[in-house]
Amino acid sequence: MQSAIIASLLASPLLVLAQFPPPVQYSNILKSPINENITIAYKTPPAGTCITAFSTQKQFTGYIGLPPFTLQPIQQNYSINTFFWFTEARQNPETAPLTIWINGGPGSSSLIGMFAENGPCEVVQMADGSYGTQSRMWGWDRSSNILFIDQPTQVGLSYDTLTNLTYGLFDNTFSPLANTTGDGEGSEPAYAFMNGTFSSGNPMSTSNTTDISARAAWHFLQSFLSAFPQYNPGVRPNSSQISTTGVNLFAESYGGTYGPTFANYFEEQNAKRENGTLPKNSTLEIKLTSLGIVNGLIDSLIQDYYYATFAYNNTFGIQAISQTDELNLIQQYNNECSKQTNLCRTIANQTDPEGEGDSQQANMACQAATYYCNSLMFPFSRSNLSVYDIRVQTPSPDPSNAYLEYLNTASVQQAIGARVNYTTSSNAVMGAFVRTGDSIRGGQIQEIANLLRSGVRVSLMYGDADYLCNWKGGEAASFAVAAALSDFPTNGSAPSYLSGWNSAGYADIVVNTSYVGGAVRQFGNFSFSRIYDAGHMVPFYQPETAFTVFTRVIDGTDLSTGEPIDLSTFQSSGPMNSTHTNSPLAKQPAPTCWIRAVQDTCSAEQISEMREGKGIVEAGVWYANSKQYSAPSSTVAAGKPGAPASQSSTSSQSTNSGSSGTSTVALTGVFTATATPSPTKGTASGITEGTNKWIQSLLGLCALLVIV
Repeated sequence: MQSAIIASLLASPLLVLAQFPPPVQYSNILKSPINENITIAYKTPPAGTCITAFSTQKQFTGYIGLPPFTLQPIQQNYSINTFFWFTEARQNPETAPLTIWINGGPGSSSLIGMFAENGPCEVVQMADGSYGTQSRMWGWDRSSNILFIDQPTQVGLSYDTLTNLTYGLFDNTFSPLANTTGDGEGSEPAYAFMNGTFSSGNPMSTSNTTDISARAAWHFLQSFLSAFPQYNPGVRPNSSQISTTGVNLFAESYGGTYGPTFANYFEEQNAKRENGTLPKNSTLEIKLTSLGIVNGLIDSLIQDYYYATFAYNNTFGIQAISQTDELNLIQQYNNECSKQTNLCRTIANQTDPEGEGDSQQANMACQAATYYCNSLMFPFSRSNLSVYDIRVQTPSPDPSNAYLEYLNTASVQQAIGARVNYTTSSNAVMGAFVRTGDSIRGGQIQEIANLLRSGVRVSLMYGDADYLCNWKGGEAASFAVAAALSDFPTNGSAPSYLSGWNSAGYADIVVNTSYVGGAVRQFGNFSFSRIYDAGHMVPFYQPETAFTVFTRVIDGTDLSTGEPIDLSTFQSSGPMNSTHTNSPLAKQPAPTCWIRAVQDTCSAEQISEMREGKGIVEAGVWYANSKQYSAPSSTVAAGKPGAPASQSSTSSQSTNSGSSGTSTVALTGVFTATATPSPTKGTASGITEGTNKWIQSLLGLCALLVIV
């Protein structure tokens, strides 16, 4: 077992663990049908790698490789090898919608979302102490084909150049490859360092702005959808004709910046196809059906104000700062943060209108504004409350970081075709974006307005326990979007989005026959949902509510009940403000100290003891002594690559509902309400979603985990 290996290594503290990914073979390696310079290498993971609700659900994992200068005129002199994980929907995948999921950061892996939030499977510890997977009840594959993308390059399992390095787990840093018989690593334990294969870590070899990332994402999707036309919503069964692609893009945290920009770039490329600038015979139209943003950073100029007010006045009754701090922060926002942000935007619009990050003047102004506005979070940080869940102290309990261990297992790496060791977040990418001040440049409000003008559904979903991207800031952003649409629609018989949104009320989000999961304001194609008792990663905290909102969005129904509606005239009814008050957690569960997420999950005292070589490590978790470790349940059934656990034999093509084990909840379908129950409390638990070290450097940005 792992603990025995670690115990033997503790006797030789200078050793460095070697965990290089094994050689990989792909079942399919081909050139992109639309660009022969782009390669697609993928495989079907062995059964058991990611257990799905139905054994017939196909999965594909692999890489799409863009050679240097694919993004011209961008000066991209590096390779982009983007990792993806695709899973079919549980029902009728040949006609199901396609949803793309991206996490934020910038620099956070979308496999965080897959394994900790809304993917088809989750990682659990098995009876022998190792890790395997089980299907997730409320995975979003329940109603859609789903594609997880690690972007931009160097994030997660994506890379620019394969590079052998030594990874320091305690500090989340990389250094030249250490000798495994080693010297010079000091007295820290062997598990503190890992020799492996990673990206280069060069911040010049990745995107440094959201606009550049959007270009790379467009090229990725062009290749993916042309290679897998059966999942292109524009292709109907028994048809070989590739036509308009209708997809859903859902993004979390910094995805509030990514999502609108990506979608608008896709629309711009569509327009170029129509006017002849791009050839139609070698490109695809990528047209979104819906854009979903989960606790997103949409516009810092609007949302930064609420770092002051939410910390002092929130629906949990938690005062993380004093009233004096609140008033001082409001003054700092008004006097300097907003002024510096507006100056940044003026200079960037003049000297770098395409968002290429190559204007030193814009970069300096925007970086300065970023650092100043980040300081608005400093008083909150002194409270020792989690920025991802104000109900808990740091280090806060995790959903589980077991997937970090699982994805770095040789058998799993080989099963999914991973060429690099997995890490949740990239410091290189984060640093590249910070140096251009990307988060503060803005433009996303107008981009969302443009999408609504184009008929794209836009949904904002915010957990109300999150501080980093809190729901009050998200709500304010929604009103800014409506204000940008004072002249739309132009139909004289219909109200504009400005008047229609401002007069729409909050309706209960009825999740099932006994639970109201939140409140939603909805007008036309636009919606804002407050999810009760959920932190930054909404699908983890409230999986059924998040799934229900997601499915109603992509189905175009009433987000309150799930009933069919005419979106051209629909307006939600209810109070003008969401006044629901929350109860604090009765007791905070003890956090788990994961050695692959030390800065996220371990206390300063634990880290100090770890550096001194104290304690034991069992299955990737540090314990002060052996008495703290409890063996996993002998009844846990889970799958591993090539060794699937028992699953439902019902086909994913079937329209019948299935069940798992003793559960009485169907494995397919979404609830439609016929009445509103009395609100009941949902299950909520704490989670840590970000490297605490990142929070210090990134304070003020909605950094996704990483996790999140």
